Amino acid sequence: MAANPHKFPRQLRIVIPGGSGQVGRMLAGYFQERGHHVTVLTRGPYTASWPTVHWDGAHLGPWVETLEDADVVIHLSGRSVNCRQTARNRRDLYDSRIGPTQALHQAIATLANPPRLWMNASTATIYRHSIDRDMDEVTGEIGGNEWVESWLGCRRAPEKWNWTIHLVRNWERAFFSTPTPHTRKIALRTSLVFSPTPGNVFAVLSRLARVGLGGTQGNGRQYVSWMHEADYARALEFLIDHEEIEGPVNLAAPHPVPNREFMADLREAWEMPNGLPAPAPLLAIGMFFLRTEPELVLKSRRVVPGKLLNAGFDFQFPDWPEAAADLVRQWRQAAR
Repeated sequence: MAANPHKFPRQLRIVIPGGSGQVGRMLAGYFQERGHHVTVLTRGPYTASWPTVHWDGAHLGPWVETLEDADVVIHLSGRSVNCRQTARNRRDLYDSRIGPTQALHQAIATLANPPRLWMNASTATIYRHSIDRDMDEVTGEIGGNEWVESWLGCRRAPEKWNWTIHLVRNWERAFFSTPTPHTRKIALRTSLVFSPTPGNVFAVLSRLARVGLGGTQGNGRQYVSWMHEADYARALEFLIDHEEIEGPVNLAAPHPVPNREFMADLREAWEMPNGLPAPAPLLAIGMFFLRTEPELVLKSRRVVPGKLLNAGFDFQFPDWPEAAADLVRQWRQAAR
C-alpha cells in the first residue's frame, strides 16, 4: 500500500505563539522530549531549551517565517482571566485574544506552505452554567442569560458571566470566520488544567486545603471540569494524529465532579480531614481582595470531552481522586 501523503511526518515542526506561560512551557517540553522541533513565539525573552522568537501578537514581522512549512501551530495567547473585570482589564482580555488570532490569519494568508493544523486556545466557560446535564461539543448549550442558584434564590446569571461568554464567542468567531483551505482548525475548549507547579490553579487550591480552608465553595453543587496536565498534552498529540477531528474540541476529563466532592478529594489527597467552607457571600469578599472574580469558582462547568472519547482517546487520569493523588505525589517529590 502506498504511503498516505497527508500523514504528518515522524518529526514535527511545531510553533507555539504565546507559549511562554505554564501550559506553553509544559507543551514545548513535552513535544521536544519526543523529538519534535519546537519554536515558541513570545513577547518577552526567556531562557528555554527550545528556540524563541519575538512577536507582539499584532503586527507581521520576522516571526511569520517560523510558520512557513510548519506542521502544527498551537496558539495560546491571552491575558489570564484571574483578574477583576475592570474596563481596562476587559479591553486587555479581549485584545490579547482577538488581536493575535487575527494576526495569525494574516500571516498564514501570506505563506506558500501554511501549517497543516492550527489549534487555537478557547475555554469550556463558553457553555452555560450547568448542574442538570453534561455539555459536549454537539449537544452542549452555549451560555448567556441563564438562571443560576444563589444564596438569595434563583436569579439571572451575573452580567460579568455573560461578558465572559461574549468574549469567548467572539474569540472563536475570529478564529473560524476566515477560511484557511489548507489548514485544519481546532478550537481548544479547555477546562482547568492541573499541574504540580507553583502558580498553577492546583497550587492555589492546594494551599487552601493545607491551611484548613479547603472546604466547600459556594453551595458546593456547581460542577468542576478539570484535566491532568499529562492528559492535556497527550490529547493535543492525539488531535494532531487524528486528521478527521476539527472544529471545537472539549479538553476536560470525562468525569466532572461537584465542588463539594472535588474539594473533599483534594483534602484527602493532602491528608487534611477538614476544611472551612466558603459560602458565596464570603467568597465574593475574598475574591474582591484577591483582585479576581467569583465566577472562576461559582460557575458550574459540567463539560465532557465527547469528540475525544468518540475517537478513542484513552485518559490516563479519567477520575479526580486518582488525579489529585498523583499531583500531590509529584508536588511532594519536587519539594524534597
